[in-house]
Amino acid sequence: MSYTPAHARYQSMEYRRCGKTGLKLPAVSLGLWHNFGHVDVLENCRNILHLAFDSGITHFDLANNYGPPPGSAEENFGRILRQDFQGYRDQLVISTKAGYYMWEGPYGEWGSKKYLVSSLDQSLQRMGLEYVDIFYHHRPDPDTPLEETMAALDLIVRQGKALYVGISNYHPAEAAKALQILRQLGTPCLIHQPKYSMFERWVEEEGLLDLLEKEGVGCIPFSPLAQGLLTNKYLKGIPADSRAAKPTGFLQENQVTEERIGKVKKLNELALKREQTLAQMALSWILKDPRITSVLIGASKPEQLADSLRCLDNTTFSTEELKSIEDILK
Repeated sequence: MSYTPAHARYQSMEYRRCGKTGLKLPAVSLGLWHNFGHVDVLENCRNILHLAFDSGITHFDLANNYGPPPGSAEENFGRILRQDFQGYRDQLVISTKAGYYMWEGPYGEWGSKKYLVSSLDQSLQRMGLEYVDIFYHHRPDPDTPLEETMAALDLIVRQGKALYVGISNYHPAEAAKALQILRQLGTPCLIHQPKYSMFERWVEEEGLLDLLEKEGVGCIPFSPLAQGLLTNKYLKGIPADSRAAKPTGFLQENQVTEERIGKVKKLNELALKREQTLAQMALSWILKDPRITSVLIGASKPEQLADSLRCLDNTTFSTEELKSIEDILK
């Protein structure tokens, strides 16, 4: 299997330091939340991964429950990794997570040490890996002591099953406590993965970005395109092949409201003035903040990924453009 020469591959991507650590991530990372399950076409998955790697994307983000069915994204990724990426493991950052429902019984979700260790063992087996680069706790557990959950992450690093650990979907107060516990254990938190887009602003409003900057922790937002709403896909209604039309999708038809589409159309007009697509502008808008390490995107086909990558051509905004965006989003 031949790829773009390394020097050309890495020149085409911007790499940002993750908080105050030694690790750098590509400004754009590829998430396998959708489009990589057994319900999808494996050859399309392969083509997306090849384009990502050839474009300088070194970070691939998974979770135990990604599919559908759960586990199948890791299985497909592992299969392509073995067949096409032999010899490239040290050029890749691979992450996975555990926290949501994965198997029956009392040990199949949330944040117990039993669940987290068992889940990562299963993920490593599905992907055919000895370790992942980043292992996340996927969501806070209201019933398990945070000390137990963080101790499990620390244990996993000491066992050599992960190089770094992160948290996802934690709000500032619980995130601050988690960061403190991990630091005391000697396994500092590398990165936080929150939901963040023009339509989802809690990371700013609740002060999460300020906390991460203060603590020297990276940030990699997911759903930056609001699961497709911040693209030109829904400007004329709901296409038959869109996430809102899929029974397996997380974007529901009732979320595509007239009011929201009205805002999307105005944002699209502004993007065109910037000589960007709406998706490119939405990604650039997140990457304009130096506290953001990387933005996590999904893609259903290679052309979609190629379009999104062009966001890196222009990540600066004038004061007038930022004000126009805020006025539209009010």
